[in-house]
Amino acid sequence: MIDDLKPLAVVTGAASGVGYELARLAAEDGYDLVIVADLSSIVEAKAGLDQYGGRVYALQVDLSTIQGVDELVELVADRPVDALMINADRGLGYGFLDQDWSEARLVIDANVIGAVYLIQHLARGMRERDRGRILITGSIAAFMPGSFQAVYNGSKAFLDSFAWSLRNELKDTSVTVSCLMPGPTDAGVFADADPLDAARRRHSGRTDPAHVALAGYRAMQKGEGDVVAGFKTRLQSALAEAARLAALDDQRLKAILPSSRKN
Repeated sequence: MIDDLKPLAVVTGAASGVGYELARLAAEDGYDLVIVADLSSIVEAKAGLDQYGGRVYALQVDLSTIQGVDELVELVADRPVDALMINADRGLGYGFLDQDWSEARLVIDANVIGAVYLIQHLARGMRERDRGRILITGSIAAFMPGSFQAVYNGSKAFLDSFAWSLRNELKDTSVTVSCLMPGPTDAGVFADADPLDAARRRHSGRTDPAHVALAGYRAMQKGEGDVVAGFKTRLQSALAEAARLAALDDQRLKAILPSSRKN
């Protein structure tokens, strides 16, 4: 069990990238930290965060498994969680029909199942205390076709929708839910993806994870519903949403025209 001294922030996927930067921002604000990842480098992340003076608890577990989430919940025990930042992320390249099912399933388990299982456990305590902030890292990938990363984009669409729904369910409480929707970020989530796809990403102008984390952290602290990181990403998001709405209008039109001709 963790001693109750300062406000506590739990950050998943905190070994590097956006997750580490979110943990750093919380540490600078005086939070104690529980940082979690399935990589041994979480120990190195802890060493980097210790300098801010708060207590840092590092846990190496696989949050795509129920057992891994249970270990995290057991570590937190009854200590109030003031900020929960869900950033554990797993990607997978190649076309869906060419993917090994066990690897595709792992993306769903990590990005969806583990995330919502953890949120339900820790957010219940927030609701009981009528206090707490939740930040869920979704993606603008949810607004566009996910060719060659269909499972990843689908998992992010779920997280975006889930964040907005949970926020609505908690609207009469003091618990806030924010959704961070970055574009391509230099965070290594697709390290095991198709090599050609990875090469394209290296030259796609990906955003600095520190900038993405700052946008998300500020939105969480303000209790804002969602934030799209970066001007270029906001433009991409707007264009993607416009394309989605245009496609829906086109589908509706096609559905109407045949019946019109029959009359």
